[in-house]
Amino acid sequence: MKKLFLLDAMALIYRAHFAFIRSPRINSKGVNTSAVFGFTNSLLDILNNEKPTHIGIVYDTDTPTFRHEEFESYKANRQSRPEDITIAIPHIYQLADAFRIPNVFVDGFEADDVIGTLAKRAAREGFEVFMMTPDKDYGQLVEEHIFQYKPSLAGKPAETLGVKEICDRWGIENPDQVRDILGLMGDAVDNIPGVPGVGEKTAQKLIQEFGSLENLLANTDKVKGKLRDNLETFKDQAIQSKRLATIHIECPCEFDEHKLIIEEIDRDKIIELFDELEFRQLKSRLLGIETPKNQPADTHNASTDARASISHTDLFSVMSGESLPAASSGEQSVDNTAFLTIDEVPHTYHFCNTPSQHADLLDTLRKASSYAFDTETSSLDPITADMVGFSISVAAGEAWYVPIPQDRTEAAAILDPFREIFADPAREMIGQNAKFDIEVLKQYGYQVNNSIFDTMLAHYLYEPEKRHGMDILARTYLNYAPVSIETLIGKKGKGQITMADIDPAKISDYACEDADVTFQLKDVLLPMLRDVGAEQLLRTVECPLIDVLADMEMAGIRLDVDALKIISTELARDLEELEARVYDLAGIKFNINSPSQMGEILFVKLELDPKAKKTSKTKKFATGEDVLSLLAEKHPIARAILDYRSLQKLKSTYVDSLPLLISPRTGRIHTTYNQAVAATGRLSSTDPNLQNIPIRTERGREIRKAFIPADKDHVILSADYSQIELRLIAEISQEENMLQAFNDGIDIHTATAARMYKIPVTEVSSEMRRRAKTVNFGIIYGISAFGLAQRLGIPRTEASNLIKQYNEQYPRILLYLKEQVIYAREHGFVQTLLGRRRYLRDINSANQTQRGFAERNAINAPIQGSAADMIKLAMIAVHTEMKKRNMKSKMILQVHDELVFDAFIPELLELETMVKEKMCSALPGLKIPIEVETGHGANWLEAH
Repeated sequence: MKKLFLLDAMALIYRAHFAFIRSPRINSKGVNTSAVFGFTNSLLDILNNEKPTHIGIVYDTDTPTFRHEEFESYKANRQSRPEDITIAIPHIYQLADAFRIPNVFVDGFEADDVIGTLAKRAAREGFEVFMMTPDKDYGQLVEEHIFQYKPSLAGKPAETLGVKEICDRWGIENPDQVRDILGLMGDAVDNIPGVPGVGEKTAQKLIQEFGSLENLLANTDKVKGKLRDNLETFKDQAIQSKRLATIHIECPCEFDEHKLIIEEIDRDKIIELFDELEFRQLKSRLLGIETPKNQPADTHNASTDARASISHTDLFSVMSGESLPAASSGEQSVDNTAFLTIDEVPHTYHFCNTPSQHADLLDTLRKASSYAFDTETSSLDPITADMVGFSISVAAGEAWYVPIPQDRTEAAAILDPFREIFADPAREMIGQNAKFDIEVLKQYGYQVNNSIFDTMLAHYLYEPEKRHGMDILARTYLNYAPVSIETLIGKKGKGQITMADIDPAKISDYACEDADVTFQLKDVLLPMLRDVGAEQLLRTVECPLIDVLADMEMAGIRLDVDALKIISTELARDLEELEARVYDLAGIKFNINSPSQMGEILFVKLELDPKAKKTSKTKKFATGEDVLSLLAEKHPIARAILDYRSLQKLKSTYVDSLPLLISPRTGRIHTTYNQAVAATGRLSSTDPNLQNIPIRTERGREIRKAFIPADKDHVILSADYSQIELRLIAEISQEENMLQAFNDGIDIHTATAARMYKIPVTEVSSEMRRRAKTVNFGIIYGISAFGLAQRLGIPRTEASNLIKQYNEQYPRILLYLKEQVIYAREHGFVQTLLGRRRYLRDINSANQTQRGFAERNAINAPIQGSAADMIKLAMIAVHTEMKKRNMKSKMILQVHDELVFDAFIPELLELETMVKEKMCSALPGLKIPIEVETGHGANWLEAH
C-alpha cells in the first residue's frame, strides 16, 4: 500500500510552540527550541508508528492569496507571529532537508489548498492519504482514501478521522458539508464573518435540515424570527464566507510521487542541526551514536563513524520500544553521552575513614578559607534523616568523603572535631541547596556560622526561570555529567534502597564528586552574578536567609488535630447539604464531581449558555471556576457548585490532609520553604503548602484555628505588613497624592475613592471603597477596563472611567507604569529596589498576547519583588536579634507579608515591639511610612 503523509507545517509548528508555553525549552544560547523540538517529535512519531511510504511538508507563504484579494479583511485580526516561531521556521526547513523530505510552497495559496490538491491527486493514483493537522477545516477534504490525521497532544493519542468520524463530528451526511457549516458560522481566527447570530450548533441544525447553504438561502421562508432576517440580510456574506472557507483543490502544483518517497536520512545534517539546537537525547536515540567525551557537545566528527547514513528502516528499529520525550513536559532529561564524566576527568578523591585521616582532613580545612560541603543521608526529609556521611572539597578535582555511623554517640565522636570549622564566621561554606545540609547538621547539634555561598541560589538569581539542580548546572557550565544516584540506590520504586544500605566505600566517589562539582560551580557562577549585579543580593539576602528558614522548618508548628476533626465533620455536613441543593436545582441527580455530566446539566438540560465553549482537549463543556462565576448571576446552581467545590478542596487539601503530615519524631508539621522557585523572589512552601490556606471565606479561616502554640506557656503572635505593595508603588513612583494619604494615616482605599469620585473622605461609601480597592490592587497587576468590569460586575464604560479617574488623581503612578515597560523593552528585564532582576524575553514580541503578559510582569515584578526582598530582610533581622537576646520564642511561619511566632509569654511584649521595629526598618531609606499590624492569641486565627 502506498501511504502518503502531508504535514500542515505552520499548524504543527504553532501547536508545538504553545505546547511548551508555560515551560519553554531554552538552550544555552538563549534560543527557544520548543517549536522545533515538538515538531521533530511529531515527525518521528509518524515515521516510527505510521510508517508512511511517502511524505511531504507543506507551508504557507507570505504572499497574499486569492482570498486576500477577494476579501481584504481576511485574517486581518490575526496577531503577529511570535518571534520564537519565526526563528524556528528555518530550523524546520533544515530538519526536513536532513530527513530528505521535500518542503512544499505555492505562492498565492495556503498550505491547506496545496495539501487538498495533492491529497486529491494522490488518492486518484492509488494512495492512502493522511493530512496531518489539527485544523478543523480539513474535514471537508476527507473521502474514502483521504483521512485527517490529528497528532497526539498532552497524553491524548493521535486520531485518524475518516468519512464516518467527520460526519459524526459535525452531524452531517457527507464531509463536503463542512464548507456549508463554516460558511454559516464563520471563523473568528481567519476573520471570516459568516452570518451574525449563527454559531456551530445552529449551523449544524440548518445544514442537517436543508442540506446545503445554497438550499437554505433559497428557502429562508421556512426559518423563523431573527434568524430568518439575518439569513436574508447577510445572504451574500454567507456565500462569500463559504467560498473563503472552501479549500481550493486545483492549485498549480505538480504531484510527483517520486519526489515524496521516503529516502535515507542525511545523518551528517541531522548531527549538525541537533548539535546546534542541543537535542542531545534525540540525537542519541535517533542515531544510536555517542559524542566523543573529549569534544564539546556542539561538535562531532561524523567521518569517524562507519555508519555514514541510516535508512528509515533502521530508524524504526532504533526507535522501537522507546517512547519519545513527552511534548508537554518542559525541559527533558539529558543523556550523558555528550559530556565528560568521572571516568575521563583526572581527580583525587579520598575515602576518609580513620582517625588519622580525619585529623589530616581537619588540618587541610584549617588552612582553607572556603570549602564545599555536602551530606549523604538516609532520607530526603532533614527532620528525620540520619547522616550517612559528608563530603568536602577545597580545590577543583580533589575531595574527601567521611562516612558517619548510625549510632549517634559514634557519629558525634567523628563530627565533634569539625565543629570549629562549622562555627567559624570567617570561613565560607559552599553548598548546593545548602539549607538541607545545614538542617541535617542542626539535627545533630551543630550550628553553621560560616558565610554561605549556595550555587543553587546563585544560579536562581542569574536565571530565575530555569532549573537549578546540580546535574543541570554541571552539564551546562562544566560540560560534565555527574554520576547518577540511581547507579547506587536503584530506580524509583519498591526496589529502591537508601544510602544507609550501601557500603560506605562505594559511596565515596559519588559523594566526593558532589562536593567537587559544587566547589567548581561557585567559581563559574560568581563572575556571572557580578556581571548582572546580583552578588550583593546573594550575600545579604538569599544566603543569610538560609539559616533563618532552616530554624523555622526545624521548629515546625503544633497542630490541633481534634479541632480539624470537628471542622471535617462540619464540612462533610455542609457538602451533603450543598449536594442536595445542586440536585434540587438541577431537577435530577448526577455525579457532581464529573465535569462532563455537569456540563450536560448546565448547558443542555438547563440551557444556561447557548454559546457555551468546549475544551479543546476533551471536547466537553468547560465548567471551570471562571465559567461558573459568570453563570452565577444567571442561575443559583452555579454558585452552589462553586461553594461545593471550594469546601471539597478545603476538606481534602487541608482539613483531612494536614494531620497525616505530622512528624512522628516531633509531633509537629514541618513545611519546606523554597527560595529558588518563584521568579518574583517570593518564598513558596511545600509539604504542606501553607501559603495557600484560604482566608477569604469563613470556613477557610477556621483552618487557622488548628495552628496552636507549643504549650500553655506560649501564644501565637502574628505580624503582618499593612498594604505593603501599595506603599511600595507610592514610594517607587513618588506619587505625591498617595504618599500624602499614607503620611496622613488615611485609609488608602477610602482616600482613593474620595479622589476618584471627587467627594470628601467622610462621604465615601463601602461600595465606593470596594471599587477603589479593586482598582488600587488591579493597577499593580496591569488590569484592563474589561478585567475591572468583570471583577466589579459593572459595565466596561464605567470601569474605563474609573481607571481614567484613577490615572488623573495619581498621574505619577501612570507615568511609572509606562516607564517600567519602556525600561523593560530597552533592557530586557526589570528589577526590584535591591536589584533582583525579572527577565522578560517576550517584552518586544509582535504577538500581542505574549507581549501583554510580559508588560504586566514588567509592572508587577518590581513591586512584588521588592515586597519579597523586604520581608526576607525583616526575617533575617528578627532572627538575628532573637538569637542575640537568647529568646525562647521561635519564628515558625512566613506567609506572603505575614510572620508568625510561637511566642514565650514572658517575652511577648518585648518580641512584639522588636518585630515591629525590625519589619518597619527592613528596607532603609524609604520615605513612605511602613506599618505592621500585630496580634496574638491561642491559635493562628485568633492572632491574625
